[in-house]
Amino acid sequence: MIRNRLEKNLKKLIPWAEKNQIEAYRLYDRDIPEFPFLVDRYKDHFVVYDKSQKIDEEKNHLPLLLQALKEIFQVSDSNLVVKRRIRQKGTEQYQKLDTKNEKFAIKENGVSLYVNLWDYLDTGLFLDHRPIRYRFLKKTSGHRFLNLFCYTASASVMAAMGGATTYSVDMSKTYLDWAKENFQLNGLSTQTHFFYEEDVLKFIQHAPEWPDFASSFDTIFLDPPTFSNSKNMKTDFDVERDQVLLISNVMKLLKPDGVLVFSNNKRDFRLSEEIQTKFQIKNITKDSIPVDVHDQKIHHCFEIRFLR
Repeated sequence: MIRNRLEKNLKKLIPWAEKNQIEAYRLYDRDIPEFPFLVDRYKDHFVVYDKSQKIDEEKNHLPLLLQALKEIFQVSDSNLVVKRRIRQKGTEQYQKLDTKNEKFAIKENGVSLYVNLWDYLDTGLFLDHRPIRYRFLKKTSGHRFLNLFCYTASASVMAAMGGATTYSVDMSKTYLDWAKENFQLNGLSTQTHFFYEEDVLKFIQHAPEWPDFASSFDTIFLDPPTFSNSKNMKTDFDVERDQVLLISNVMKLLKPDGVLVFSNNKRDFRLSEEIQTKFQIKNITKDSIPVDVHDQKIHHCFEIRFLR
């Protein structure tokens, strides 16, 4: 049963992936209730997220899934990475699970990006944001592009490859170093693109006071965590509770005719009435979720502009 479904999905996805030069995609997305797993393919490696509940442990079908993957793709156990994906709080999703420190490059729309399948819950690349990154690749030529909570800056790389000058902000030195490696991997100079190791919430409070930053960006990508209580922050952060202050501060950095692309993965997120009244809003969630991801609530995404 599971092997047939994997082969069916693969047959559908391979032509699309080859046409678009995509080497990282979701092969299986809890298609069959008895197999509550996510399977993400990265070239000849596979990350399997076990989404089963403890009540289901006695009927564990994980071995059947792993065996099917090995048979279909002719790979060994070393090509399979199994993780248990539970709801994370704060910065838990960024905590180390292993210390292999091993990265390899995959292609996305012809652009190279490093992934690490072993050391963290996530791999350095959010697959559900692929359509958003493609937009930045194709539609930011000549732009000043600001990426807030940039993680490994894959969105910045896409914008830079599309001809933008990019500014990437994240609190983590580890991820900013990874971001610079992504730039170098594509022959992009880390001297003409800019990286800021800062708390984004503090950054957006002060940056509007800087002449080079106030009302100066054509495109801003804002993808905050749902919740954060990092030891480097004085207070905790909740994306729904704090959205008005967050978005209002970020909009001070946007050109009058610019666009803020605001995404978050809080499943029941609602955009506040104040933001909807204050700015021009377009919900682009449906168009921002890729064909290989079945979960239509994996993130919410909005274009936010000034009223005209």
